[in-house]
Amino acid sequence: MTFLSHEQIRQRRFGWPRARQDRSDPLQLDDKLWKADQQQQKRRLLHRFKSFAKGELAIVTCLTLWSFYIRLWKIWQPNSVVFDEVHFGGFASKYIKTRFFMDVHPPLAKMLIALVAKIAGFDGGFDFKEIGLEYVEVDVPFVAIRMFCGLLGALAVPMAYLTMKKTSHSTTTALLVSAMLCYENGLITNNRLILLDPILLFFTSATTLAWVNFRDQQKNSKPFNAQWCFWLGMSGLGMGLTASCKWVGLFTIATIGAPTIKSLWDIWGNTQISSSSFLRHFFFRAIFLIALPIAVYMAMFAVHFYSLPNSGEGDAFMSPEFQQTLAGSNSRMGDTPLDIAYGSKVWIRHEGTRGGYLHSHPHDYPTGSGQQQITLYPHKDENNWWIIEKSRNAPRRRDTMRNGEVEYVKDGDRIRLVHALSGKRLHSHDQQPPLANDEYHKEVSAYGYPEYPGDANDDWFVDIVAHDGNDLNSKERLRTIHSRFRLVHTTQHCALFSHNVKLPEEWGFGQQEVTCMQASKLPKTIWYIEANENLKLPEDAETVNYKYPGFLAKFIELNKVMWDVNNGLTASHPYDSRPQAWPLLQRGISFWGKDGRHIYLLGNPAVFWGSSAAIVGYVAMVFSVMVMTKRGYRSKFQGMFDLYNEAAGFFLTGWCAHYFPFYLMDRQLFLHHYMPALYYAVLLFGSMFDLSTVCLTSRKRMFIAAIAGICVIYTYRNFIPITYGEPWSQTSCESAKWTSSWDFDCAQ
Repeated sequence: MTFLSHEQIRQRRFGWPRARQDRSDPLQLDDKLWKADQQQQKRRLLHRFKSFAKGELAIVTCLTLWSFYIRLWKIWQPNSVVFDEVHFGGFASKYIKTRFFMDVHPPLAKMLIALVAKIAGFDGGFDFKEIGLEYVEVDVPFVAIRMFCGLLGALAVPMAYLTMKKTSHSTTTALLVSAMLCYENGLITNNRLILLDPILLFFTSATTLAWVNFRDQQKNSKPFNAQWCFWLGMSGLGMGLTASCKWVGLFTIATIGAPTIKSLWDIWGNTQISSSSFLRHFFFRAIFLIALPIAVYMAMFAVHFYSLPNSGEGDAFMSPEFQQTLAGSNSRMGDTPLDIAYGSKVWIRHEGTRGGYLHSHPHDYPTGSGQQQITLYPHKDENNWWIIEKSRNAPRRRDTMRNGEVEYVKDGDRIRLVHALSGKRLHSHDQQPPLANDEYHKEVSAYGYPEYPGDANDDWFVDIVAHDGNDLNSKERLRTIHSRFRLVHTTQHCALFSHNVKLPEEWGFGQQEVTCMQASKLPKTIWYIEANENLKLPEDAETVNYKYPGFLAKFIELNKVMWDVNNGLTASHPYDSRPQAWPLLQRGISFWGKDGRHIYLLGNPAVFWGSSAAIVGYVAMVFSVMVMTKRGYRSKFQGMFDLYNEAAGFFLTGWCAHYFPFYLMDRQLFLHHYMPALYYAVLLFGSMFDLSTVCLTSRKRMFIAAIAGICVIYTYRNFIPITYGEPWSQTSCESAKWTSSWDFDCAQ
């Protein structure tokens, strides 16, 4: 509605022209009439806005309550551990016990689950150790925790409605999109369990809604006002919270980052905007969309470290320095002598992996030489002690200290390592190791017997490759903790090596394999001495210990470990799938099965296939419009396309950012990794629906939307048994297998 001018008011109310001479002050009267009319129009607009707001509030309230019902229906079944509740329920237990653990995901979603569990009365006594384990203890509030996840997942439905409305889509389309998300079987299954995905989806949808509100403010109001800053800040906060749940949240950051860069580019290209104003735009976006998400992400790890002060099963993943910060850690040690001399008894630790200490025990290899095994062992043990001796073939050299003559171990020295308990020497020869069987690997064993003088195969050269910059002596001679070195075999010309390959449990006890590798890469051949004992050293000899890392060092290390472990999840799984299978819903995931009931993560085919078709249709439409524009052809359709193109382009960007990066990953992937991308695909379906029906009357559009909604609900009802774990006859189950790739077990 537009405000009327003075002339229009006069014409409508008094006619035109109007004689002024019969008025004492006609100009003042006209101003009063104009102001009165403006106030009346403002009251009408306010009344319409209130009526609209009441209607929107009623719709959002109904959507929210109905989504809660769909998500929470019979949420207490099954009353046993389902799928990844093994992990995330177990992590809640560790948070409550304050025991440190390592997981490949950032901590926010896990901490929220633990907080709800603690509030609900969980004492951490249930370990969630295997799928199917029943929640028989009364102190396991699994229903309360599932309800929390279900409620957050359900809130994505009303937020999708608000997102569609804020991007100028019709109410009919917004309701259809909400219905598709509400009745999406895969989202329902994933949202009603103790998993990270519903929390991730909540923050993803909330961040998207905040961003479209900011874009609306940017188009319809002056920049830098309170609302503009609020929605920009909420977008940045949402980005940080989303990334703090799962690293998939980084794709949400990319979704918002792309239009942000485009917006800055457009501002830079606008000659009417001054350079100072552009810098202001850049500064605000840098603060709210870069600094704020990083600060939020780091703050979640600060809370994580504060919540887990005690040693736990995650210690082995972390460096000794990190482990020193954990109360009760077995890795904590006292000060140890810094200088290493011949005759020192030492613990030698591998730096290239988290395998632990050079180790031997009284068990032989079943293949190769059959000699005593050499492994890496992650725990402190008496079998980790080695005595450094000078090789018989090495020249004698002495360095003098105050309290006697002690010979230090220097760079380039030829040494032997004697296992303290067995008396056998670290040995290598031209034999193949049990697992690493290519020609570059040589077996490493412990060999020898009393009075045996040994041979050249017991000899190793010390090669110091790195040192502590504050201790220059550690470059020239071997020093505890400060020196990083290789052990190079004198006859095989290979370096002592280890990798993440584990020996079989039946004879190698699952310990890490050690070999001697020719032409090996440096990181896997680097070692250092952690502990040192030598009675020849003076009592006042210089000592050393691990430095306690600060928050930033711990934060960086943990994220590196998360990255390495995540990339290492390459083992096959019976229900894994690759990204190309997701848009067409070719595979699902078996979550749980017992007593003739089955929970199988399978999306709603109508939603999956419809949203995938919308993506293809939109890309084809964009290409067609580009061709027509290039040829100079302009039609009414192009004008309608421009009306929805900005929102549709943003939704497509979100889908691409959350989908295509998975093609670059070699790790295990599952259908549930597609859920954030599916959210954007459904929003894009709404844009395509509006664009396809914009020329129709409201009644026809509502009729088509109703038919589409009925199809979605009908399909949802077909798969209720495997969505909620309800009874299902084998005949009905077999008839619901619309494609042969859906491998839920009807025989159960």
